[in-house]
Amino acid sequence: MNQPLAYVHPGAKIAKNVVIEPFTTINNNVVIGEGSWIGSNVTIMEGARIGKNVSIFPGAVISAVPQDKKFDDEDTVTIIGDNTTIRECVTINRGTSDRMKTQIGNNCWIMAYSHIAHDCIVGDHCIFSNNSTLAGHILVGDYVVLAGMAAVQQFCTIGSHAFVTGGSLVRKDVPPYVKAGREPLSYVGINSIGLRRRGFTTEKIREIQDIYRILYQKNYNNTQAVNIIEAEMEATPERDEILQFIKNSQRGIMKGYFTTN
Repeated sequence: MNQPLAYVHPGAKIAKNVVIEPFTTINNNVVIGEGSWIGSNVTIMEGARIGKNVSIFPGAVISAVPQDKKFDDEDTVTIIGDNTTIRECVTINRGTSDRMKTQIGNNCWIMAYSHIAHDCIVGDHCIFSNNSTLAGHILVGDYVVLAGMAAVQQFCTIGSHAFVTGGSLVRKDVPPYVKAGREPLSYVGINSIGLRRRGFTTEKIREIQDIYRILYQKNYNNTQAVNIIEAEMEATPERDEILQFIKNSQRGIMKGYFTTN
């Protein structure tokens, strides 16, 4: 940590074995946990709460004030979970009075030039590929993958284990366990490869497929589909998670596969 070419504010609380590379700036009211590595030319601003074994690559800016005209210098934070990697030139803004925090979970991988705006809550084990962008107030579940240049509109929710293809524009909520792609964003199947990698059985994957066939391929509206799923499908944690997601959706969920002539 004894890096004469970096600036570390005396009020920052930094574990003794943190490595800070040259030309980095760490402001007041910052906490950095054990085993973390902070690359050169990183700026960590007030309100950052960085966990253990976090790697932050050159050019990243963590906990900058929100790009929100309503922000009134509230005492808000940015929380980065343990074992998370933040690559080059990523920008993560701290919260506003809405949630008072922006939070990234444990074991996430945020690739170069991605942006996470104020009041976003991101779960564990998420991967955001290069240039992924989250607007404000977004909720992202665990094990979500955003491919390169995906952009998510404010107030959207993305369910756990979802995969969003590269270049996608997310304007509606994306339910759990699915693949989302095309324009406008549509259901294109379940994320079976990701689910297998995480230990889901073939039977469980088929159960999830059957639920989404009713929702997206049987020409029911959402209310009809939910009623049929509740009546005909055995109650399981996955079924209940999907149903609860649909019922709680404020923006509405994305549509099924969309075609044009």
